[in-house]
Amino acid sequence: MLTDPSRKYRSFPPVNLPDRQWPGRVIDKHPIWMSTDLRDGNQSIFEPMDAAKKMQLFHTLCDIGFKEIEVAFPSASQIEFDFVRELIEGNHIPEDVTIEVLTQAREELIRRTLESIRGAKRAIVHVYNATSETFRDTVFGMTKPQIVELAVSTVKLIKQLAAEQPETQITLQYSPETFTATELDFALEVCNAVTEAWGATPDNKVILNLPATVEVATPNIHADQIEWMHRNVARRDSVLISVHPHNDRGTAVAAAELALMAGADRVEGCLFGNGERTGNVDIVTLALNLYTQGVNPGLDFSDINAVARTVEHCTQLPISPRHPYVGDLVFTAFSGSHQDAIKKGFAAHKADQQWNVPYLPIDPADVGRSYDSVIRVNSQSGKGGIAYLLETEYGMVLPRRLQVEFAAVVQKHADTHKGEVMAADIWRLFSETYLTNDKTVRYVAHHLFEHGDAQGIRLTLDVNGQEHTLVAEGNGPIDAAVRALHSLGIELQVRSYEERSFGSSAQCGDARAYALIEVAKPGAGGDCYGVGIDENIVTASIKAMVSALNRAGGAALATERPHAA
Repeated sequence: MLTDPSRKYRSFPPVNLPDRQWPGRVIDKHPIWMSTDLRDGNQSIFEPMDAAKKMQLFHTLCDIGFKEIEVAFPSASQIEFDFVRELIEGNHIPEDVTIEVLTQAREELIRRTLESIRGAKRAIVHVYNATSETFRDTVFGMTKPQIVELAVSTVKLIKQLAAEQPETQITLQYSPETFTATELDFALEVCNAVTEAWGATPDNKVILNLPATVEVATPNIHADQIEWMHRNVARRDSVLISVHPHNDRGTAVAAAELALMAGADRVEGCLFGNGERTGNVDIVTLALNLYTQGVNPGLDFSDINAVARTVEHCTQLPISPRHPYVGDLVFTAFSGSHQDAIKKGFAAHKADQQWNVPYLPIDPADVGRSYDSVIRVNSQSGKGGIAYLLETEYGMVLPRRLQVEFAAVVQKHADTHKGEVMAADIWRLFSETYLTNDKTVRYVAHHLFEHGDAQGIRLTLDVNGQEHTLVAEGNGPIDAAVRALHSLGIELQVRSYEERSFGSSAQCGDARAYALIEVAKPGAGGDCYGVGIDENIVTASIKAMVSALNRAGGAALATERPHAA
């Protein structure tokens, strides 16, 4: 039995705000977005990103449309400091993007932080100190006046150092850490002292970030706290109110949405909700929630699969198959009644009408997802053993997205032939779909060679009956093969790549290895897989690439530039 919670846990009472206005408001414009994937998100993963992954994710964030990005805690390590310097000295920061750096309220850390941004066109210096009673009494042993003095002296030091590097337009961001657990009148006192010390004006605004460092109450109480600050903070026209909700109670998205109704101007968070403990607020979900209500989110998630694969690669964290908008299964209906309603909704929908398809709050095509994955089967409909039979009978384990893709082939066969689909039928369908070597493009042979640090390939393909030998170099066999296709005018974007060995029960002759490659289809129609089988894993990989090429349209493939597998 759980202990008596009323005796063990503190309950946070409602804010005394009888004339609260936020319940009657709607969100009609997007907030200022600030991504902290490279800082808060990075410090919360098993193995922090190296410089290459941080740079890849930084450029992805810029492409999505973030104009403010917290890039590092530069005083924390040389790696963090050097990353900020590389962004600046390597001219990686777009003209319309402002980087943000975080520092604690300690002089030596502040000086190091300001040194890191020297030469930047614009930068936000984000400083924080904890203000709640627990931290004042238990962690730091400081009085309220000492907390205020620490914040003020810190801001004055940043102002002094900022004046010494006039080439950089520096904006102050101050966070009363643990704001949601701080007495509101004291949080107000600290914030007003900070804006006065900085000399905030409408042309020199201070960002007051009011973080739910730990989510301690229901979203409506958080909204009351934000509205109270919005209505009472001094110099309101010289302040941007920002929120940084964490997800300890699982309600960060709701808390952020209500905070925007309550007067917040800005939201800090991470893609897909990464962050300390249960995570920061999920900006993808927030933005697409706005989109489904007819509000331009100001961020581009029209190719959500590409964003998801990049984040998974950089953070080594999987995205849940049930994650809103992006999970592998969120546009997949297994229930027969759901399938029936969705089919009827698609049949009734007209292109010039507002979206109104049952069970689908968003048009999958708007985020680059295919309609092909919407109607699928599972064991309840008699065909869900597809992946199980392939694994147990043929030793082949399929990733989830390939399971969903291939299920459509089996479903079509079952609907046509009506009878039970046996394991041999499934393997025949799988072979015909992914493994047959008589398509538009046919693998003939390849030869690998080394050229310095690069991997070279001499690849022979039959294209519509005409043999071509292609030569290229890359950072590995797949990258080299993708580059080799350029000479035929074929540009291929690899989404994901996996290689595996067959299980002991495999019935695939002498084959010992198989490779799975996911590529982009032409246009916005989604992605597709290719599969290759061979004794040699490199050969299997190249066969998989050719399989994917054929399934994605052969020589008439998309014009997206490739990237390394």
